[in-house]
Order: sequence, then C-alpha cells, then structure tokens
Amino acid sequence: MAKTAGLNQDVVNVTRAACFSYRLPAAACALIMLLSACSPISKTTQTAPSDFPPDWHIKDSGPQTPVDVAHIPDAVPRHEVRTKAGNKSPYTVLGKSYRVLPDSRGFVQEGEASWYGNKFHGRRTSNGEVYSMYGMTAAHKTLPIPSYVRVTNLENGRQVVVRVNDRGPFHGGRIIDLTYAAASKLGYLNKGTARVRVETVEPAGAQTGASVAVSYPVAPSAGVQQALVATAQSTSVVESAATVKAPAPRHSAGYELPTNTFLQAGAFSTSTAAEKLRQRIARLTALPVTVTQTKSSPLYRVRVGPIADNLMLMDLRSVLERHQLPSPHLVYD
Repeated sequence: MAKTAGLNQDVVNVTRAACFSYRLPAAACALIMLLSACSPISKTTQTAPSDFPPDWHIKDSGPQTPVDVAHIPDAVPRHEVRTKAGNKSPYTVLGKSYRVLPDSRGFVQEGEASWYGNKFHGRRTSNGEVYSMYGMTAAHKTLPIPSYVRVTNLENGRQVVVRVNDRGPFHGGRIIDLTYAAASKLGYLNKGTARVRVETVEPAGAQTGASVAVSYPVAPSAGVQQALVATAQSTSVVESAATVKAPAPRHSAGYELPTNTFLQAGAFSTSTAAEKLRQRIARLTALPVTVTQTKSSPLYRVRVGPIADNLMLMDLRSVLERHQLPSPHLVYD
C-alpha cells in the first residue's frame, strides 16, 4: 500500500471534477469516495472534501411545484465563433477519454436522454455560462460547444431545439442531458429518461458541408414517424396540471454569464499606456472600461465589463478584432 496516498488523491481529484462539473449520479460519487481509502469507511464517518459542493450526495430534482414552460421558446440557431471554452479535447472522466468532434454538421445520434434541474440551477456550465433549468440548453459529451440540436422523443414524436453548452451525461448509455424545461416539453419529466434522436441544426444561411462520420441506428420509417406525430398531437405538451408559469430566462438558449465576468484587453507597467488603451476601447463600446491595479501586482489592467452574457461578449470580441486591438481574455473579478 505504498502508493495509497497518491491513489487516494487521484480518486478525490477525479471525483471532484466528475461530480461537480460532469454531474455524475450521487450513488456513483458516493461509491468512489468510499473506495478512495484502503481501509473500510462507514457511511457515518465518510465526508466529502472541503471544496465539494455541499449537496454532492443529494438527488437532482425540478422545482418544488410543477410549472408551465410552454411560453419558453426553443433555442434559435445562430452563427457563433467557437472558442476553447468547453471544448478541451481530449478530456477524461473516471478514466474514460472523450474527443470533441471537429464539426457538428451532419451529426445524428439515437439513444437515451435524461434531464438535470434544480441541483445545478445557477451553476456554471462547461463553457462558463450560468445554467438555468428553465432554459432550452443541453449537455453532450462530444459535440462542439456551442452546437444546436433538434431532439425528438421517439416515444411520442415531440421535438425541441436546444443549444449545447455543457458536458455530460456520464451515466450509463445516456447520450444527452436536457434542462427541466426541455424535458417537460418532450414529455418525460416524470419518467426521467426517454429514447430520443439528436440531430444538429445549422443557422439559416449556413453553408452545407460534409457530414461527420458517425454510425448510429437509422431513423424510424416514415410510417412510424407519422404514428409518433399523431400520438404527440393527441396528448398535452405539459405533463402536469401546472398553472404557474416558469420564470423565463432572458435568453432561452443560455448565454448568461456570471456577474463578475470581465474582458481584459491588456496589462501595462505604466498607467499612461493603460489609459491610452482604455480611451481607445471606450470609444467602441457602451460598456464600462476601467484601469485597475491590485496590491499583489504592479501592472495596470484594462478591463471591459461586467459583461452580462455571451452574446455581448461575442460582439465585443468582434469589435476589438475589427479595430486590430490586442486579443483579450476573460477574467472573473
């Protein structure tokens, strides 16, 4: 047992990342924690590391009372520049490596869908956005972030369009994790999972390209599809008798960023140089542009923000690029 300490720390590190960032089931997290020591540990003495989410062992759920999500629109595909955010490749979870696809065009997949809700509401997704269980977003293991997909419930024919901005699900054979709202629209909230088809949707006017080389079950026949649609039309979209409307997020497709998000455009040893850049950027945006200095560093940093969402961030990056300004990076202050 000479490597016990190192092994335990490796398991803890993997568990911390998997349970917090990748939403592994509570049972799996608990099992890994129990196996992270050589000697038996009883449930009464087992504790999670101090930086674990306090609810790591609690089962996920929706709102306390059912809510109506019919007024929340599907995600609308739009052109977005993909960045490193959420697209690390390869990445490893619990010893298994995954590679992010270089392109989402032509992607089709069938399998089991699940949903995630209140436990992760307000936390960051893999690309740094704020997760809302009332949005129309999704988690997928290998699609590039962001991607837009149409998800069809093969059991009833219902469809939604969601934006992929997260990684997961890392549970059994499940292929996609949807929000509470999306799962409600597809009619499998109470069941928990459903057999679905996932297919990418490109923005209007996007150029067609070669399909991604994937091998998945073929789509049902036309006759079966018609029967599924007929079934969907004869049933209610809302699973429960919910009368209270869900709080609609500002953007159903996600985009919301933490309130402390800034874009740092440069760092300088003199305040004169920093002020020069600040004035130049201030002429290009209505957002606050400031020069800051911390006690731990003598550098003068030029920052723009706070930035409310990724749409604003993309526009700002584009403006700075067009004016040949230094390439900025995100910071959280």
